[in-house]
Amino acid sequence: MMKKKKKFNLKAAAASLGAAVLFAVIGWMLLWFMLDIKPYDKTIIWAIENIGSKPIAAVAGLLIFVIGYRKLDQRGASDNQKGYKFFRTIRLSFIIAFLQSLGLMLCCVIAGHLLAYFLMQYTSYNRTLIWIVNNIGSAPVIAIFGCLLFLALFFWTSRNMINYLKEIRFGLQQLGAGELDYVIPVKASDELGEIASSINGLGQQFNQLLQDERNAEKSKNDLITGVSHDLRTPLTSILGFLELIDQDRYQDEVELRYFVNIAYEKSKHLKRLIDDLFEYTKLNNGMPLELDELDIVGFALQLTEEFVPSLEKAKMTCNIQTKENTLFIMADGNMLARAFDNLMTNAIQYGSSGKIIDLQIENIEDRAVIRVINYGEQIPAQDVPFIFDRFYRVDRSRSSESGSGGTGLGLAITKSIIEAQNGRISVSSSTKETIFEMSFPLAHLET
Repeated sequence: MMKKKKKFNLKAAAASLGAAVLFAVIGWMLLWFMLDIKPYDKTIIWAIENIGSKPIAAVAGLLIFVIGYRKLDQRGASDNQKGYKFFRTIRLSFIIAFLQSLGLMLCCVIAGHLLAYFLMQYTSYNRTLIWIVNNIGSAPVIAIFGCLLFLALFFWTSRNMINYLKEIRFGLQQLGAGELDYVIPVKASDELGEIASSINGLGQQFNQLLQDERNAEKSKNDLITGVSHDLRTPLTSILGFLELIDQDRYQDEVELRYFVNIAYEKSKHLKRLIDDLFEYTKLNNGMPLELDELDIVGFALQLTEEFVPSLEKAKMTCNIQTKENTLFIMADGNMLARAFDNLMTNAIQYGSSGKIIDLQIENIEDRAVIRVINYGEQIPAQDVPFIFDRFYRVDRSRSSESGSGGTGLGLAITKSIIEAQNGRISVSSSTKETIFEMSFPLAHLET
């Protein structure tokens, strides 16, 4: 994915340029005023003669522009546009804090020196100030005052960064304490803001992993509950009829055979349930697939022929509708045959009243789309979202107790098989038809 280029903030640039011009004018007027005051006159004259007034004004204006743009760009930065890249570094933040502190310190020192000069000339404090100058010296006093003032100003100008670091530390402590929903406010547009955003993303991922683990635990418990119920039902029937046989509680051999036949059918249903459950758990535990190029058109034709006896028994016919001669996908043939078997069995069992099953195969946007359509009873709208859930049966009256219902795992297995092979499956149902649609990405063969 192409990284979005950061845009230059024109409004912040215009405001910063105006501030730079304004401060340059004020500074120029202040320098001309200070030319008449000792000892600044010699220093200013030397700087003008050896450096030049224009370079000094340009450097000062550039510094003011950078500091102003940085502040305004940070204040107006949105979540999607964090400002121009050059102004988004923590190094620049510390440099700006240093320059701000240095500039404010120089201004305060100059103002203090001018105040002392005024006090010495026009007030009664001149004796005290003269004594300090004669016995300590103006240079040491200014140096000590300037250093202390610079430290205080640097602590003040960098307070926002330090406070933000404390917020990030507090957020990490909250995450460490298990408060995974805690969100660190993203205030800065530099590396600190990126760190806060990354920590928030990490917290969301951990929260999602924890939620997935809880869902997996709940899913496992639901699976155990469903298995216990579905295994107990046929097993109870088997034990009941075997108990009748063991206690000779039958009238004649015909009733004995009837009891044996019911126990046998229940045993077969129990075996199907165990087999389906075993296959479902293998699929969901990442059973390795043997993917190979598979012509889905020929594959569907072959499997449909195998269902001819079942279709004839149900007095149904299957029509294959496709314009494609071949359509290759990457799939595990054995596993896909099981999914197709489940869909055809489902269509025969619940769509027999429609007498017809249509099998449509199309190439849509480089995907092989297969639709299994029956014209039986409509699936209730409230059941459609849960049709692929394990142990879910639309017609609860045809439960395993009657022996005619399925295990409730067939469509869940079908969905797992198809999704394991990079496919998708969906269902739609109306009073006219019920459509199970599968789609797989095409295998682009080398010529």
